[in-house]
Amino acid sequence: METVLKAISDWIKSLLTAAIMSNLSGLFDDVNTQVGGIAQQVGTKPSSFEPRVFAMIEALSRNVVLPIAGVILTFIACYELIQLITEHNNMAQFEPALLMKWIFKTAISVWMISNTFDIIMAVFDVTQQVVANSSGIISGNTRVNDIGLSMLQSSMMQMDVGPLFGLFLQSFFIGITMRILSIVIFVIVYGRMIEIYMMVSLAPMPMATWGNHEQSHVGQNYLRSLFALGFQGFLILICVAIYAVLLQNVAISGDAINSIWSIVGYTVLLCFTLFKTGSVARSILGAH
Repeated sequence: METVLKAISDWIKSLLTAAIMSNLSGLFDDVNTQVGGIAQQVGTKPSSFEPRVFAMIEALSRNVVLPIAGVILTFIACYELIQLITEHNNMAQFEPALLMKWIFKTAISVWMISNTFDIIMAVFDVTQQVVANSSGIISGNTRVNDIGLSMLQSSMMQMDVGPLFGLFLQSFFIGITMRILSIVIFVIVYGRMIEIYMMVSLAPMPMATWGNHEQSHVGQNYLRSLFALGFQGFLILICVAIYAVLLQNVAISGDAINSIWSIVGYTVLLCFTLFKTGSVARSILGAH
């Protein structure tokens, strides 16, 4: 009878061991893929990230938003001219230099909204150059491997069924967690680029406000927001660099589960800090 019970116990342990190894094998593949591609993705210009989407955004901006920006600029220019006339006693005390100043400001504003995309791309050229030059800061490898799992497999056969079942539940939860984290990293990185596309699509409208002192804060804040989005890529690289350094301190050994939980914790921390990069960049540059 004891032999039968031992055989059943060994059979259950072999099933649980196989299930645990199945949960842990390739556990970090999705996260490795997402983290490994971050440097390349954040270092890509909006025009190169998805050229067809960028071409569509540019066409919409030029054909739909630009005329609206022209109306806004016309209103601002007329408002400034009327204000200029009334402030100088209906031109009784009017100086030609003031009119030349108004013409110059209006011409500059027209040039800015006519060349909005060139200006916007110049902003991202600057920020992407910083990101490209900083990609070398990621010291060490961000890839998590499965070394030590074979040692874990041999030690699991020495465990009782109860602790082994608990280990199975942990491995199952870890597997779900890592897949969720890989999705979160994907959403953060690609969500940033979609936000850039949305900002670029409406670019002519805030750029039309630069000619007026009272409304120029709209254009200034818009430009700061663009720089914040650009430098967010730099902060994302900083987060990945810190993640790489932290991973170097984790060694998957005989106590592989605790080591894996440490890696999961660092990956959760990475996701949290990636979420914060946007707000940190905006706070530094004063964008809101």
